[in-house]
Amino acid sequence: MLNYPEIDSILRALVEPTRRQILERLSRGPATVSQLAEPFGMTFAAVLQHLQALEACRLIRSEKIGRVRTCRIEPGGLAPLADWIAERRIPAERHLDRLGQILAETDPEDQSPESPKKTQDKDQET
Repeated sequence: MLNYPEIDSILRALVEPTRRQILERLSRGPATVSQLAEPFGMTFAAVLQHLQALEACRLIRSEKIGRVRTCRIEPGGLAPLADWIAERRIPAERHLDRLGQILAETDPEDQSPESPKKTQDKDQET
């Protein structure tokens, strides 16, 4: 069994649409909890739970000054997920590139310059 606790926590946080919307808002700059809660029809406590989930997996950070809590995106918070995806994407792309080469090498139309299909296609064009 593969064990990626950091990736798992990020994905669990991102599965919730409200949390993704909060991240979208914070990508434009820091915001107070009240500002983040405005567009959602939910209690302040529910918004705080979403923020705690995002903070627990290090996607955001918050600081409280007086009675105001301000949240901001954590630089590099998505890096573990991006790295994990890249590690899988690169080998997959190489396999697809190789498959494309193999198909190009074995395509009978590409091997003979004047295959019947190509001749037929040329006749139809003229």
